[in-house]
Amino acid sequence: MAKRPDRLVILSRNVFDATGAEAFDGFVATEGSRIAKVGRRGEAASYVNGATRVIDAGDRTVMPGMTDNHTFFTGWALLHLGCDLSGAHDAETGVSRLRAYAETLPKGSPVFGHGWNAVDFGLDSEDLLDAAFPDVPVVAFTKDRDTCWMNAAARERYLFSPDECYAEKIWRMMADYLPLPQMRGLYHEYMHMLNARGVTQVKEMAFDDYYGFADVMEAMEAADELTVRVSMMNQPVGRGMDLAYGRAARDRFRGPFVSFSGFNRMTDRSIASGMAELKQPYLSDPTSRCAVPVEWDLIERELFAADEAGFRFSLHCQGDGAVGHVVDLYERCRRDASGRLVNRHAITDMELSDPADLVRLGAMGGICEVYPQIQSLDRRDDLVGMVMRQVGHTRFERYWMRRKMWDSGCVVVGDTDLPLMLPSIGESIYCGCGGHFDDGGCERLENMLTIPEMLVAWTRNGAYDCMAEERLGTLEEGKLADVTVLQADALHMDPVDARGVNAALTVSDGRVVYDELG
Repeated sequence: MAKRPDRLVILSRNVFDATGAEAFDGFVATEGSRIAKVGRRGEAASYVNGATRVIDAGDRTVMPGMTDNHTFFTGWALLHLGCDLSGAHDAETGVSRLRAYAETLPKGSPVFGHGWNAVDFGLDSEDLLDAAFPDVPVVAFTKDRDTCWMNAAARERYLFSPDECYAEKIWRMMADYLPLPQMRGLYHEYMHMLNARGVTQVKEMAFDDYYGFADVMEAMEAADELTVRVSMMNQPVGRGMDLAYGRAARDRFRGPFVSFSGFNRMTDRSIASGMAELKQPYLSDPTSRCAVPVEWDLIERELFAADEAGFRFSLHCQGDGAVGHVVDLYERCRRDASGRLVNRHAITDMELSDPADLVRLGAMGGICEVYPQIQSLDRRDDLVGMVMRQVGHTRFERYWMRRKMWDSGCVVVGDTDLPLMLPSIGESIYCGCGGHFDDGGCERLENMLTIPEMLVAWTRNGAYDCMAEERLGTLEEGKLADVTVLQADALHMDPVDARGVNAALTVSDGRVVYDELG
């Protein structure tokens, strides 16, 4: 790693070091890649005099760099990959653009695109695509990745359809697009987007063996190109959990920016679809507690094997039945003398939870990876209407139980399922503290976190989830210099006013990597 020459001093009336709940009028001084001092403003003079840059942040909140604990570069890349179809409003124009783009590729290469408008292209658009590209696979995603335009050659090669083009279905395509030369440049754009939102670390879901992109990560770290630290989690989709790969990756990736810590799996799916596993039947279908059975036998075998081998596991659950089932499994995993999980297993999403299961999870020091911004995807009445149809008012009281998670001793961390959402501390406060939906309506305020707790979830707790708390997550002397300056005093504002707040300045490893204050 290159030597960092900068000595920065950041002054603010709201330094939040994430070691406690109160901010103070003070400063953060960095030297090279480390934090040299955090203190009260009156102690800053000697550091200011020796600084290469002094940044007066006013009353803006200064805090540790943020960690997003559930991200998918593989999904974000699809929003930017290949031919841009966003200005094409008919199939003929789309085909013409794809043909021109294909001319820039090696002959026979798959053709990818983004920004496809499914509404404008008409019912015959797939026939036109087949005629233009009878042999070469072509796939172009909509801007929300909900569906895609694809030809018969792509269906045959990748074995998915526009009706099911989510990550767990498109894994065969990853082997074709992750090794592309342009992916390294796209990863720079990805990091810039994260840095602009105050994020300096992610827990990245890497499918199978990451289809060659692990080599790119290693090369970028060696070239000192990374501005976001990456803790990789393997998500098996093309084959079962590969412990041999996990051991090799754990040994291989041990640098300050790239590491490997364990495995991730889906269990159930959404309550809206009826595929979440519930403890009590759906109101919409009293014969069902889950429309599609969860592969619990497979999950149990893999979890216990990973736990024995010293890997951590995160399991994605949405229904209270799935959450309770996972807590049962975690209680059978290795624990230390105080009863805490040895390998820091986590549960992701947790749309609906039983309070008793949260108490059990908290007693084990379990990690709850929640989506604080999730309400931003819906209008209040739409979401409430769905919940009333599916599970009713009483169970709605157990939605997004972050308050109970926190109070039960669970380690609550922030994540986005990126690209489902892009990380935003302001939107996290707006939704996850204020209980607001996209249209401003509110619900379940009793289940929300306070603003200081939200900042801790995105900083100190996020670092713990990445097993990096000894070097990141708080502003303390000797820790790595990952620092975020927000655009406002987020600690003391009404959540309703916080939605647009993101980073004004971001420091990664002692380098300023995003700057609105310069």
